[in-house]
Amino acid sequence: MKTVVVTGVSRGLGLAIAKRIAKEGYNVVGVSRNKSELYQELMSALPGLVEFQPLDLSNIDAIASVARGIIKTSGPIYGLVNNAGIGLDGVLATMHQTDIDRVVRTNLLAPIVLTKYIMRSMLSKSEGRIINISSIIASTGFHGLSVYAATKAGLEGFTRSLSREAGKRNVTVNCVAPGYIETEMTAGLQGEKLESVRRRAPLGLPHPEHVAAAVSYLLQPEACTVTGTVLTVDGGSTA
Repeated sequence: MKTVVVTGVSRGLGLAIAKRIAKEGYNVVGVSRNKSELYQELMSALPGLVEFQPLDLSNIDAIASVARGIIKTSGPIYGLVNNAGIGLDGVLATMHQTDIDRVVRTNLLAPIVLTKYIMRSMLSKSEGRIINISSIIASTGFHGLSVYAATKAGLEGFTRSLSREAGKRNVTVNCVAPGYIETEMTAGLQGEKLESVRRRAPLGLPHPEHVAAAVSYLLQPEACTVTGTVLTVDGGSTA
């Protein structure tokens, strides 16, 4: 049984990813600050397939020991899905320095450091899949999300370069870039603003399950030659 580590599993996209791949037979180690009721329900529904490891990813110094503990407890790691992230809305000129630091640490530095330690298990086995969750905002930009966009663009650059390092040991590294996700990411939008977002996507806004399916594909044997790329799931809004 192959083990996949997924971060940010308490709700939303991370929960959907964990649910999808666990049902496909992967052993899922979910990493998040707290175990939500929904994730606990998933653990109860799929005993033996779904585990939980508490970790605040903004605490960079704690990542190494937690990663080593996961490898020691769960054995060789086949996949890592860096999903956890935060987006603090704010104009850069008035954004507090602590908020900037928090976004950069959680969205960019934490995935890099976690990947550093988890991928050692993959390199030793000459097999593995690293999937970073980016965003269409990395390429399109968005008012009030300049720091968030910078971290996601950085994650895509990290993905491309790491794919060249890791490919020599049969480890693929890719990004999945969701657009606005129906119900979750659009919950705060109202009226014409929401309709404007929907009109941009000729196929309609994706749901978390659609993005989870893209992650699932990149974990499968058929994706063994796909690396260093960004798979966009946005209903066509950036076409």
